[in-house]
Amino acid sequence: MKLSLFSAVLALLLGLSVQHNPLVRPHDEVVKTKEPFRLDITSKILEANKGSNQILVEGDVVLSKKRNAMKCWSSYCKWEKSYNGLVEVPYTLSDYFYDSEKASIVNAMESFQKKTCIRFVPYHGQSDYLSIESHLGCWSTIGKDGGEQVVSLSVYGCLDHGVIQHELLHALGFHHEHTRSDRDQYVRINWENIPDGELYALMDMFLYF
Repeated sequence: MKLSLFSAVLALLLGLSVQHNPLVRPHDEVVKTKEPFRLDITSKILEANKGSNQILVEGDVVLSKKRNAMKCWSSYCKWEKSYNGLVEVPYTLSDYFYDSEKASIVNAMESFQKKTCIRFVPYHGQSDYLSIESHLGCWSTIGKDGGEQVVSLSVYGCLDHGVIQHELLHALGFHHEHTRSDRDQYVRINWENIPDGELYALMDMFLYF
């Protein structure tokens, strides 16, 4: 009887120690959540970025702190082609990701090489590279930023295949579609449908570029 009581107390203490162990991610716990409907890529990103402490333009773009007021000097923001004609983009993956999560990111990277000259390659001391980490939210700067360049893919909402591709596209230098120079030929804004409190933010977003 005493042994059973001791075992129960030991199990309880072990359970509490795991809950308070900073090395154990809350993500490890089995949490069942209801997903009443499937969100599109943009909605997933905006949902994941709620509460982010980053200043995000257009929902998921971090402004470079290295380029100052200049968007991109000459072709500095472009990832260069190698001698073989391929654009090689070095990267590292944070050890915070599980192996399965790393595999999802690598899989999204590999999908680029099927249709483009882009090749994401493991970092081996290159001067410029992507450091893919799990911070709060999904975000990236636009184009090559110089040196270590953080791309955030939070384990909480950002590891969807399309979301990973979306943030990698920003890191490669792509803006959102609504900032295209020919945008107005294809997009019409129904201003009357925009809530009063959202009008200023929307205008700021559309006029930024």
